[in-house]
Amino acid sequence: MPRPEKVRLGDLLIQEGLLTDEQLKFALDEQKRSGRKLGRIFVDSGFVTEDGISNILARQLQIPFVDLRQLQYKEELIRLLPETMARRYRALVLGEKDGVLQVGLVDPTDLRVYDEISRAVRRNIDIAVVSESQLMPTIDRVYRHTEEIAGLAKELTSEMSDIPVEFGELLGLSATAEDAPVVKLLHMVFEEALRSRASDIHIEPQENNLRIRFRIDGLLHVQTEADAKIASAVALRLKLMSGLDISEKRLPQDGRFHIKVRNAAVDIRISTLPTQYGESVVMRLLAQNQTLLSLDHMHMPPRVLERLRHALHRPSGMVLVTGPTGSGKTTTLYAALNELNSPEKKIITVEDPVEYRLPGLNQVQVHEKIDLSFGKVLRTVLRQDPDIVLVGEMRDTETAEIGMRAAMTGHLVLSTLHTNDAMTTPIRLLDMGVPRYMVALSVHLVLAQRLVRTVCENCKTPASLQPHEREWLRYELHERVDAHPYYQGKGCSHCNNTGFQGRTGVYEFLEMSDELVEATNQSDPAAFMAAARRQMAGATLRRDAVRLVLAGRTTVDEAMRVSNQNEE
Repeated sequence: MPRPEKVRLGDLLIQEGLLTDEQLKFALDEQKRSGRKLGRIFVDSGFVTEDGISNILARQLQIPFVDLRQLQYKEELIRLLPETMARRYRALVLGEKDGVLQVGLVDPTDLRVYDEISRAVRRNIDIAVVSESQLMPTIDRVYRHTEEIAGLAKELTSEMSDIPVEFGELLGLSATAEDAPVVKLLHMVFEEALRSRASDIHIEPQENNLRIRFRIDGLLHVQTEADAKIASAVALRLKLMSGLDISEKRLPQDGRFHIKVRNAAVDIRISTLPTQYGESVVMRLLAQNQTLLSLDHMHMPPRVLERLRHALHRPSGMVLVTGPTGSGKTTTLYAALNELNSPEKKIITVEDPVEYRLPGLNQVQVHEKIDLSFGKVLRTVLRQDPDIVLVGEMRDTETAEIGMRAAMTGHLVLSTLHTNDAMTTPIRLLDMGVPRYMVALSVHLVLAQRLVRTVCENCKTPASLQPHEREWLRYELHERVDAHPYYQGKGCSHCNNTGFQGRTGVYEFLEMSDELVEATNQSDPAAFMAAARRQMAGATLRRDAVRLVLAGRTTVDEAMRVSNQNEE
């Protein structure tokens, strides 16, 4: 494509009837005063929309307008244009055809930008129009810092192997701490983790390398692999930041620290574990400015939400949320506390650790090292005249019994338990040694949940069923399996080419009816399970997962993965 001709954006918008002479004069004066781009002034002033400008430029210059939400990018092409230039010139390499690069520009009328990009990529280019509101988030996603992280890791490896390093400098304590490779490496890792929406960072020493992985939407992804030599330096720095004993490498340790990355305050929980090749470090990232969900925004089926609210607004009793680690149990409980929180009620939480901070609550951190256990804290909590008590987890018989006595004596108690489903939870409590009468009288509702990945809306496409998926669906849908459309994500820049973006809950509940209370007091678990199945018929985790499949929010394979129940 030949070099484009100069087009005056203001004149073009006036010609199209989208701008007046007075508005153009105002924008030109504002541009002289502030130095901002003219198109941005038009949009910010409300004179014209961003899409309006893009479509007119595309039509006038006879070039395509590209919707970046549908972009299928190739990383090797993206990186032909350095990230600094992409941000400065508001440009992105979109693709390649017959040796010619297609480059998207917010302002294709800027001939200087065209020339600079041509020189930078050393290729012939065709230009297209992209909108700025789509471009900047896309740049954030597609310019992943894998290479920079690997480069910093190599720099640290070289520094450690070539010259002796003072212990304080290794930990980033010197006057030039900002320049220490280990500090820069960790800063880049944290920045990339937040950019990728990671919930956890895993730093794992292997025999021949150090592997860094991110957990995104519940699944682990390898971020980079570095020389094994730097494992000890990285672990030492992280232990120092979290106040752990840097001389102790034989025992596991837990701690936390706070950082600020990309203008976001992040609370980080850290756990170290001695392994064969060094200390494995896992960090949970908790954004401090993360707003708590309300129960109305958790996408629960209406019947589940209705019965949960009914149990939460009773003056006493126990509500249990169950599921595996990482299934969103704490988020659900805090959404409930957020709804119950008021000046008229005293709410005390006992947790290990405290994950969310909610104004108005009295939150207690369990500390086993000084014998501040769940049981000991709970005994004191009940002398503090609470209305509502949150127990982070029913870990042992003592904790469960104290919590249930509280539920039987006028307190609303919320807690979690690790079980596979709702109906086996009362049986699990009995197996822990809790007396039958306590389980029967104190437990009012058990909510079981999982988190299922949701299909990326930007690359959502119809999907065909595999034979095993059709058979799985037939259990719930019978002969109506082929009467519904099914979807999957084909992968795009918005979802890191996974086809999924974000997660949502899958729920089931068991309410302790008179029949179940009577069955609990009997010594026949089979009778209890039979009664529970009758109550939950058609309202299981599996059925709720199928509901999300039919709504096009997740895939059949993902629904099968999270609802692994053995139903008869």
